[in-house]
Amino acid sequence: MLMHDHTIGKIRPATLADVNVLNALVNSAYRGETSKKGWTTEADLLDGTRIDEAALHDLINKKGTTVLCYETESTIKACVELREEEDKLYLGMLSVSPGLQGSGIGKVLLKEAEFFAKEKGLSYIYMTVISVRAELIAWYQRHGYQVTGERKPFVVPDIRWGIPKQPLEFVVLRKPIL
Repeated sequence: MLMHDHTIGKIRPATLADVNVLNALVNSAYRGETSKKGWTTEADLLDGTRIDEAALHDLINKKGTTVLCYETESTIKACVELREEEDKLYLGMLSVSPGLQGSGIGKVLLKEAEFFAKEKGLSYIYMTVISVRAELIAWYQRHGYQVTGERKPFVVPDIRWGIPKQPLEFVVLRKPIL
């Protein structure tokens, strides 16, 4: 079981008991007025929610998927989804409470993802980021992720994931695990 203590917080796998808190955290980081307090908001690009409790329940129970929580004083402040796919790791839903964005917690979770991938013997981490999110793409690039040139359509399977306000697509970023 993954569980590491860091300078100010602890990282551990999410459990079903965390679903309610994770739902509020992820949605506050990505959507709505609260998300505008941080720099990772998608509120200008999408309406609606980023995720719901049923989807989080499914993620936590999904074989090969781990949702890591970063907590301080027994309160979850950030999370990230890690999904094993053959020889690679998909990193998604990196969420930091808007008031704590810029404090280094996201960087800690990226390092933890790299440790996780290395421990599993995976060759690289990849992610998809909405192409118009230049500031976020630049942040990942500063942490060693490279834009691959691959693009993927932004497909919303149902309105639980948000309602695009404009046509969107994803870029794929990738980082080798050494």
